[in-house]
Amino acid sequence: MRPARLKRKPKAEMNVVPYIDVMLVLLVIFMVTAPMLTQGVQIELPKVASEALSEQAASIVTLSIDNTGRYHWNHGDSVQTDSYQFSANALDGLTSALSQLLQAEPETQVMIRADAGVDYGQVVTGMAALQQAGVTSLGLITEAP
Repeated sequence: MRPARLKRKPKAEMNVVPYIDVMLVLLVIFMVTAPMLTQGVQIELPKVASEALSEQAASIVTLSIDNTGRYHWNHGDSVQTDSYQFSANALDGLTSALSQLLQAEPETQVMIRADAGVDYGQVVTGMAALQQAGVTSLGLITEAP
């Protein structure tokens, strides 16, 4: 006689382990790719009247970028908008001179003033040169509406 076979009853519960594995893989994929997809958000900045900052620093360096993309800078006791003691097309001279100035006078304020028609890349290049010189904070000069 044959031994009686045990019949297995169907299980009524779902095996969720494969689903958890798939979800973890998808989570890792989205966590890695999401920062790469965010390049920028197109926004329209508000136009508001702002108050002028108080000039409390003993010395101020003004980096100006004209509409042709040339860099001009001035070191003085106030923000210079019309006269420049120093002018250079390359930012190498500015980087070395400004790093020496910041070592001597660490409280120096640095301001960027760019023409409205200047390419954004020119402004970023100037900011990168200031960062290489050791500038940790800077201001942007605008005109009232």
